[in-house]
Amino acid sequence: MKLSDEIHSRLLQAFAPTRLEVIDDSERHRGHSGWREGGQTHFKVQISAPAFAEMAPLARHRAVHDALGKEVLNRIHALSLTVEG
Repeated sequence: MKLSDEIHSRLLQAFAPTRLEVIDDSERHRGHSGWREGGQTHFKVQISAPAFAEMAPLARHRAVHDALGKEVLNRIHALSLTVEG
């Protein structure tokens, strides 16, 4: 399973979002630190879910990180998040 698919699956399961987009943005970072051949190193995630409505922005980001888990986060060089409630 591609890492982008795993990110999508974990977030879908954790938050039942109304909007979820996982974008592999690795190619834009070719030659930068952390980039690897084949991509799957730099991601943009845009997620909206009712679960985030009462959370402060930092709590939203922490919740996403917790849902992804260390095993996923350790394989990512960069993660850009847009989290809305």
